[in-house]
Amino acid sequence: MNKSERLNDMIRYLNGRDFFHLHDLMEKYQISKSTALRDIKSLEQLGMPIFVEYGRYGRYRILKNRLLSPIMFTMDELYALYFAMLTLKSYESTPFHLSVDQLNEKFESCLSPKQIEQIEIMKRVLQFEMNQHHHESRFLDKILQSILNESNCTIQYSINNEEKCYLVQFFKISAKFGQWYASGIDLTTNQYRVFRCDRVTDMVEESTKSPFTIDDLLNRSLELYRSEFSIDFEVEIEEDAQDIFYKEHYPSMKIDSGNRTVIRGFYNPGEEAFIADFFMKFGNQVISVKPESLRELIKERIEKLLSHYKFVLGQ
Repeated sequence: MNKSERLNDMIRYLNGRDFFHLHDLMEKYQISKSTALRDIKSLEQLGMPIFVEYGRYGRYRILKNRLLSPIMFTMDELYALYFAMLTLKSYESTPFHLSVDQLNEKFESCLSPKQIEQIEIMKRVLQFEMNQHHHESRFLDKILQSILNESNCTIQYSINNEEKCYLVQFFKISAKFGQWYASGIDLTTNQYRVFRCDRVTDMVEESTKSPFTIDDLLNRSLELYRSEFSIDFEVEIEEDAQDIFYKEHYPSMKIDSGNRTVIRGFYNPGEEAFIADFFMKFGNQVISVKPESLRELIKERIEKLLSHYKFVLGQ
């Protein structure tokens, strides 16, 4: 670790501390007393408000309510952060109170003209595949806050042109292909559910605390999701088809690779069509399907699709 890297790490290490001793730095960074003293002087020059408390138990104190100098990033780190920020543009809403355009302006104001020029070149040659959705998730920030508060929510949810009311405790937010989803426990039925955030039309955070902690729900999410009538399945696929699985699959599935490549899991009643459609994506790379009921459903859907194309192409 060179000096600039060490100083940058020291800023992070000392951030939030009220005081430190010289030997703290010597032990953490395996440096001599003279090097530690020079580093402290360099930190002061960078703007860290350090002063010495003399005496038998002397130490260095950092002023409270201080504004530390910003963390120093390498150019590669800056580029990585910049392009990570740009991926937020594929989402109509975020759980953060921010404007991506304003964040972009602030970020670029910290860069030199040469660095901005370099970023503009990288924008033209680096492409990120993003699915743009134009559905606003108006309550995304409130859903996140309710998770942090471990509180219950009453939500109005629009599905199939109907408004439904749920009492739910959310415990996870996920993003996929530009769309936000919130996982929660339906406290009326005690069942696991996944809600599309843009379909939440109203939300009230209740004052009553839930009997579940976030850790409970995260650790038991798959257990809560599985109903007593769930159906186990086993689908063997070609080894080359693993990429299809890794691009998109359900939490109730896992893949085993050995002498055979097998996707195992379960689905609940009412989810048969989703599972059948999922495995139809593998085309002729499916080797075998169990149970018989899933095999017949896939066959039925393929025949229906074939009839459709025969009709369309026959016109």
